[in-house]
Amino acid sequence: MRILHELTLLRRERRPVVLAIGFFDGVHSGHRRVIGRAIARAKTLGGRAWVLTFDPHPLKLLHPACAPALLTSTPHKLRLLSSLGVDGCVVMPFTRSLARLPPREFVDLLKSCAPRLAEILVGRNWRFGRHGSGTPATLSRLCRGTPIGVRIVPPVRREGGPVSSTRVRHEIGQGHLRTAEILLGRPFSILGTVIHGRGIGRKIGFPTANLDPHGEALPPFGVYAVQARLGPRLMDGVLSIGVRPTFRHRGKARPSYELHIPGVRRRLYGADLEVIFGAKLRDE
Repeated sequence: MRILHELTLLRRERRPVVLAIGFFDGVHSGHRRVIGRAIARAKTLGGRAWVLTFDPHPLKLLHPACAPALLTSTPHKLRLLSSLGVDGCVVMPFTRSLARLPPREFVDLLKSCAPRLAEILVGRNWRFGRHGSGTPATLSRLCRGTPIGVRIVPPVRREGGPVSSTRVRHEIGQGHLRTAEILLGRPFSILGTVIHGRGIGRKIGFPTANLDPHGEALPPFGVYAVQARLGPRLMDGVLSIGVRPTFRHRGKARPSYELHIPGVRRRLYGADLEVIFGAKLRDE
């Protein structure tokens, strides 16, 4: 999957562009429907399926106090998008100048930056333009009379209601990981960088990898059966999330994310691991 950070680079695309637009936090089953249909349409048109997403989340910039805890960091999101078979992804910087664009000017920007733009796919609840005033219906109206088709994808319904990132966050926060898996359409996972810890586990013969998680929506403290992905390799392990009740530093308990992978003795410092959650084994 190609990754671009400037929308103007789509001018180099010589085949029809089918563009799925959204923030796509979590890449849940509703997002997967939008993206899957974009991939299918690109095949039909002999084109390429692209995703347009944004960094940071608009609320992180405009109303930080109201910004949601993200399910996926941008690197994690890109990994998930790549696994779906997308040809490319544009990670567009979300700036105040972009936020001020009226809907018409945003659509004009898309047209100028992607001359081969053939279709746009969005979810029914997607909003764009100044103050979020643009709706999918607005997008359809602004593209009327142009070669650009607009497809509005209805939400996926699971567990009695439409799937949304907000619902997924709630279920994860409550520790309902099986429900979160149903909503996501995949097991819940986090991406984390292995950082230096205190080395206590190695000294007592139970070495752990200390993770700095990229995501912000995390399950409750406890010990979980997990799988850790490092490149193509998938390894069984155990992840402890908590405040280290046994070991304290200067009287202060700090949240920690300690991963033990039986049989692995290599040093993983600096590596990014995707940790895929299974069952909760016990409380901290």
